[in-house]
Amino acid sequence: MTTRPDLHGPERVQSGAAPRLVIAGGSGFLGRAVARHFAAQDWDVVIVSRSRPPVPTPGRWVPWDALRQGGWVRELDGAAAVLNLAGRTVNCRYTAQNMLDIYTSRLDSTRALGRAVASVERPPPVWLSSSTATFYRDARDRPQDEATGERGEGFSVDVATRWEDALHELNLPHTRRVALRTAMVYGVGVGGIMETTDRVVRLGGAGPMAGGGQYVSWIHERDFCRAAQFLIGGDLSGPVNVCAPQPLPNAEFLRAYRQAWGVPLGVPSPAFLIGLGAAVMQSEAELLLKSRWVVPERLLGAGFTFEFPAWPGAIRDLVARARREGHAGR
Repeated sequence: MTTRPDLHGPERVQSGAAPRLVIAGGSGFLGRAVARHFAAQDWDVVIVSRSRPPVPTPGRWVPWDALRQGGWVRELDGAAAVLNLAGRTVNCRYTAQNMLDIYTSRLDSTRALGRAVASVERPPPVWLSSSTATFYRDARDRPQDEATGERGEGFSVDVATRWEDALHELNLPHTRRVALRTAMVYGVGVGGIMETTDRVVRLGGAGPMAGGGQYVSWIHERDFCRAAQFLIGGDLSGPVNVCAPQPLPNAEFLRAYRQAWGVPLGVPSPAFLIGLGAAVMQSEAELLLKSRWVVPERLLGAGFTFEFPAWPGAIRDLVARARREGHAGR
C-alpha cells in the first residue's frame, strides 16, 4: 500500500503496487490539478519542480533544477508515466530576455527529461509533454485539427515547434511520446487563469474584444486531467490537440462567462486598447487577439468523451465551484 502524505507534511512513502506518475514542473496550477486527480485514484504522484507547491497538494515533492541529472531521475525508474509541464509562462512582454527564458525553460527541461528517461533501467512506457494549441495559424475560416491544421508564424509558434522537436530528439524505443497541444485550461485555484479573468468579468470589462470574432479554444481542468489519463492508457503518439470540441467566438465566450457570474453587460474593447492594456499589464495582445479555432480530432477519434464539451456548461460549473470554495470574493 502506498502512503501519499501531503506535500507540506512528512514525505515518507512506502513501496507498493500503485502506478507512479511523475509530473515535471508540477507545482503550478495545472500540475496540482493533475496531482489531485491521479492521487484520488490511488496513483503514487511525484512532483519534481524547483519549488514546493504553494498550497497543500497530494503526493511527494522532489526538487530539480530542470537542467542537471540528480536524485529526481530515480523517480522515473519504474514509473508508469511522466508528464512534463515545465516552462516559463508566456504571459509576459516578449522582450529579448523573456523570449530567451521561455525558449530555454522549455527546451532545457524537455532535454533533461529525455536524458533521464534514456538513463533509467525501467523507463516509463509513456511520456506526455506540454505543447500549445497556438501552434496553429490564426484561423477564422475553418477549424484546425492535427491532420489538416496549418502551422502558424511568429515567436509563439516557433517556441511550440522547437518544444515538440526537443521531445523527439533522443531515441527512446521503450517510451511512447505525446505532444499535448493544449488550449487554455480553465479551473479554480491559486495561479489559474480564472484568478485574472474572473475579476475582469465581474467588474464589467468583459465585452467583445476587437469585435469578438476571433475563436477561443479552451478546456475544463477536469477534462484536461481525464484526457491525460486517457492518453496514458491508450496508444496515441505524436501531437494531440487537448481542447474542448466546441470552441466559440470571443463574443459568445465572454457572454457565457458574464452570464455565469450574473453580470448583464461587458464593455467592448477595441484592438488598440487591448494592446495598451497588455503593455501596462506586462503581457502581449496576441494572447487575446489571435483566433485559436482548434479541435481535438485525435482524442475524439480514439473514443475520449468530454465531461464538459460546451463552454456555457463548463463555466457555470467552475463559477459554482468558485462560489463554494470562497473564490468569488477575490
